[in-house]
Amino acid sequence: MSRLGKQPIELPNGVEATLADGTLTIKGTKGTLTRNFRDDVAIKVEGNTIVLTPDPKSDLSPALWGTYASHVNNMVMGVSEGFEKKLEIEGVGYRAEMKGRTLVLNVGFSHPVELEVPEGLETVVEKNTITVTGADKETVGQFAANIRKVKKPEPYKGKGIHYVGEYIIRKQGKKAV
Repeated sequence: MSRLGKQPIELPNGVEATLADGTLTIKGTKGTLTRNFRDDVAIKVEGNTIVLTPDPKSDLSPALWGTYASHVNNMVMGVSEGFEKKLEIEGVGYRAEMKGRTLVLNVGFSHPVELEVPEGLETVVEKNTITVTGADKETVGQFAANIRKVKKPEPYKGKGIHYVGEYIIRKQGKKAV
């Protein structure tokens, strides 16, 4: 039994939800999100709440019940509040800048690395901090992970790109005898 799935999901003011042919569409101030769901879990939009109930005949429904509840909750939070990830660049000469819809990273390679910002996301660069915001939690997290993957923080000096507040395990390095 899913503790998340049992609870009805409340829709805040200004958020609308519609369900048609297994496709849930949620509209809010930050945008519109659409997702297809299997019919193993029944989704009902009742007024300003969304209720999920598992199909007792399906073997997958207990596993998908909480997952779908979490997806729907993330969609509602995304269109009402939005999601944000912050990354920090550390290193001498390391910098980032925006050129239109392209993020250009100079992180110690012989060439600048260019990343195209996906639709629905907004990326802001201030000094050594990159902020990725958007309505879709998966897209925000994946793009932030792609930025971090360009130059992961190394364990000796901590140079590279890391999330704000991320703890980097440091190594001691060589000792002089």
